[in-house]
Amino acid sequence: MKIAVEGCMHGDLDNVYATLLHLQQVEKTKIDLLICCGDFQAVRNEKDLESLNVPAKFKSMNTFWKYYSGEKVAPFPTIFIGGNHEASNYLWELYYGGWAAPDIYFLGFAGVVKFGNIRIGGLSGIYKDRHYHLGHFERPPYNNNEIRSVYHVREYDVHKLMQIEEPVDIFISHDWPVGITDHGNWRNLVRSKPFFEQEIQSRTLGSKPAAELLEKLKPPYWFSAHLHCKFAALVEHEDGGQVTKFLALDKCLPKRKFLQIIEVESEPGPYEIQYDEEWLAITRRFNSVFPLTAKKAYFRGIPPLEMEDCRRWVKSKMQSRGSKPFEFVRTVPCYKSSQSHDAKGSFSGHIRNPQTEALLQFLELPYLLDKGEPGPSQASIFRGPVDYNSEDGGPFEDVNNIQLPEDDDDDEQVPD
Repeated sequence: MKIAVEGCMHGDLDNVYATLLHLQQVEKTKIDLLICCGDFQAVRNEKDLESLNVPAKFKSMNTFWKYYSGEKVAPFPTIFIGGNHEASNYLWELYYGGWAAPDIYFLGFAGVVKFGNIRIGGLSGIYKDRHYHLGHFERPPYNNNEIRSVYHVREYDVHKLMQIEEPVDIFISHDWPVGITDHGNWRNLVRSKPFFEQEIQSRTLGSKPAAELLEKLKPPYWFSAHLHCKFAALVEHEDGGQVTKFLALDKCLPKRKFLQIIEVESEPGPYEIQYDEEWLAITRRFNSVFPLTAKKAYFRGIPPLEMEDCRRWVKSKMQSRGSKPFEFVRTVPCYKSSQSHDAKGSFSGHIRNPQTEALLQFLELPYLLDKGEPGPSQASIFRGPVDYNSEDGGPFEDVNNIQLPEDDDDDEQVPD
């Protein structure tokens, strides 16, 4: 299976897809999947721009709306996570994951899916300590503070990922795991990004929760973006002899190292994106403690027997229904549509996405994304903090690296 990995998309789907189609033609190969490591910018219309935290000069529609509207179709199945420059109102509709457009799948704020027999996990957002232990309190329309905090990683989502026991083949995060620079050529990195050196020395470059997940999951591949540069590392885990190939990629701009092709051993195709049984069981088991306020959210561990019961329940349900995600549904008018005037003045609050509703009904869970206070089951289970116990090419030097031709390079965006 050939997988293309892209750094920060910034809404430039047309250029990334065109580059990959050109590569297929020139090298007479077939790309099975595209993975994007955040800042995807799934902007559907002008109203979505209000939830996109970027300076005014970067607030443009770009090209995602064409795929949302059906004007264009993604030439490759695409999986993405959220970064810190997103249409956060739309991603909140799909908190548990789902189709952002036909053949373009959002992994959710945290999630795992299968593509063929390959398991792909991801964590959206970036880490900020001041919000990490809080609940998901932000609701659209966002104020000036919430538009920044909404994409900050929460412990609840990380805790769910820490429950994974079965092997994950590929994991993606927007920001880097803290300490990952110890495993690569960091001196070469600071030659091009000298302002990183102090953060590397003080162990503040990257995400602490991502580092915990890296140590727990030990995936063969881990991909990130965010810092707008390419950096490779090889992590040799202390127990079990497992190795993780880490690669961070740049943003989609001319003469930037924003794209990489890898080949992963897999069963023969055709391949499609499917729900992951273990992840659905984790989602079902932990939804009762979903923290939804700006208070510190503490939760106790779930006894293994309860998880086993939940897993059997999900397996039975999936045997009846199948593992295919629920179908894509448009929830707002598209940019340049006949209803574009509505898109400018309406839809300022939360919209219930039929995909999310269908998934929750399948799992027999209540819809909580438009709620602001925890229910009794949440309040009763909060017990205390969780103890987890817890050279440029590097290992990818023999893999294709794709760049666009030279053009304008305006790289300044807000960091968080």
